[in-house]
Amino acid sequence: MSEELKRPVDDVSVVENSDVKKQKVAHVDTRTNGVAAIKPEYIVSLINEDQIDDDAAESCGTVENELNNTEKENKNNRDKRERNKQKGQNKARKLVQKKEEMKVCPSILDPESGKGCLKGSECNWCHDIDVYLAQKGECLDGMCPAFEALGYCPQGIKCKWLYSHFDKDAKKLTYKEGYIRDANRGEVNHISQDAKKDLYRKKYDFVTSEVSIKLTDVDKMNRMDPEKRKELEATYHEFKVKAGEKKKLDYRKKKVLSPLTTVGNLPYRRLMKTLGADNTFSEMALANSLIKGQNSEWALLKAHESEYPGFGVQIAASRTWQTAKASELIYKLVNKNVSEINLNCGCPIDLLFQKGEGSALMGNPNRMRAILKTMNDCSGDIPVTVKMRMGVLDKKPNATDIVEKLLQAGDISAVTIHGRSRQQRYTREANWDYIESVGKIVHDYNVKYEEEKDVSDKPNPVYLIGNGDVFTHEDWYKHTNNEYIDSVMVARGALIKPWIFEEFEAGQYLDKSSTERLKIIEDYAKYAVQHWGTDEFGINTARRFLCEFLSFTYRYIPVGILERLPPKINERPPKWKGRDELETLLGSSDYKDWIKISEMFLGKADDSFSFIPKHKSNSYETPKN
Repeated sequence: MSEELKRPVDDVSVVENSDVKKQKVAHVDTRTNGVAAIKPEYIVSLINEDQIDDDAAESCGTVENELNNTEKENKNNRDKRERNKQKGQNKARKLVQKKEEMKVCPSILDPESGKGCLKGSECNWCHDIDVYLAQKGECLDGMCPAFEALGYCPQGIKCKWLYSHFDKDAKKLTYKEGYIRDANRGEVNHISQDAKKDLYRKKYDFVTSEVSIKLTDVDKMNRMDPEKRKELEATYHEFKVKAGEKKKLDYRKKKVLSPLTTVGNLPYRRLMKTLGADNTFSEMALANSLIKGQNSEWALLKAHESEYPGFGVQIAASRTWQTAKASELIYKLVNKNVSEINLNCGCPIDLLFQKGEGSALMGNPNRMRAILKTMNDCSGDIPVTVKMRMGVLDKKPNATDIVEKLLQAGDISAVTIHGRSRQQRYTREANWDYIESVGKIVHDYNVKYEEEKDVSDKPNPVYLIGNGDVFTHEDWYKHTNNEYIDSVMVARGALIKPWIFEEFEAGQYLDKSSTERLKIIEDYAKYAVQHWGTDEFGINTARRFLCEFLSFTYRYIPVGILERLPPKINERPPKWKGRDELETLLGSSDYKDWIKISEMFLGKADDSFSFIPKHKSNSYETPKN
């Protein structure tokens, strides 16, 4: 690394007036005022009007219901009435893109799929390839990403890259020699339609959780007939998997990606696995919605085959019966590709908090403990972990007390501590001293367990994972070299700088060129259409999530234009330009530029496409020429 990158600077001088006689010079103290220290030659203006809402990166909520957006507060409003006006400001986010108007019968969509016409003469869908192609519109140049990866395209003639796998003369789809048809496209954790129907109709037999729930009700157990009680306890011991028989976790110095709302989807996690992540998590799923068999919620549990082992499912709930049943379902239906079930006790968003979920559980430690016990009882061989904050109130952290009680109960295999309270949100830097104090409690527990492991049935070791403001390899090594902290979970850092785990591995800053950064975006676009589909609907969905991704990556400031290191995640830059046009484009906060970048890989955005960033309250639509 050049000495120039390491050189500190006290101020930056910028000419504000081209008139030399009236020249004014502004001095910016980049050491103390939270402004990123960018070299003068790359500064366009000292003013940057971008409003960044870091609560949008919170690891809670789902793709479908956007819980964290429906109750978003404006932290700059001091008046309670004004804050309330802001709640729900993003309810208008359009999450579903327009589908094609002409429906194509499966009998011509992909003849090799074996799907014939089910309705025969009564079918109203298109059966004529010429008619469909005539209204299809212009196709994209280049190779279909799905065909390239699978040897065939699941979307058949609906694919927007159709002519890369279609014989125009014979009017037939083409396939790579020796291809193997994979209905799941390398994705795992699919559950059967029969299971969903049973859940929807409330006919699923919750054998394990029903017993566990009854045993947790002390009053009912005391009133129960002794013989029936013995029978119930015998059943409990039959299905409960001992701690020593559960799947083994290993978090020591692992590179962990936090559960992330919206952007933490399957294509993004798949991308992060290629960039060095060891452990990934699903977006948070609501336990009650899983129990009801909702397709949208079960879709959150899907993972790419490359994520296992090391893939965790995160759930949220406020009642023991909810997590007990959800844990039983996860074990019975998707156990093969799930490494752990994580309870969300950290989400600060009002909608969850008011329902007693997320960080609200930190205000009710006894309930949290009961929930984790039933989860552990009903999760089979899948270990249970928990993610929490320092506490609910800024001046009353209670994570140390809670963790001590949870360790005594022996129902958790790992605990993640975000070094902030619910009240604090992102107003100050994460408190790693407090995280270390929790780590000491976990460390002492592990030492004690080692002495008693021959006569105890508790998970060992219990891992302590820290979370908060990790943005550089220096941060990561500083914390993971602490004997009381096993690993670090990264959230915003991996959104802004997707190659952050590569920097951890290399032990140095990686000044990625604009071309290298664009290749990462291209890979995401490919994974996205492989997941959501190569037809018009799939491409629009992929474009929307790519723009969500770019709404974070634009915040990255290349280390090569910084005056000093290390950069801090909470520093905001003046208006800057890159070392080339592409780098400037990738750093643009303008949504039109995000759409322009998406068009490099997904073709021109049509008039039906709309996008509303999580950071903004106003609606953005495709710019019209």
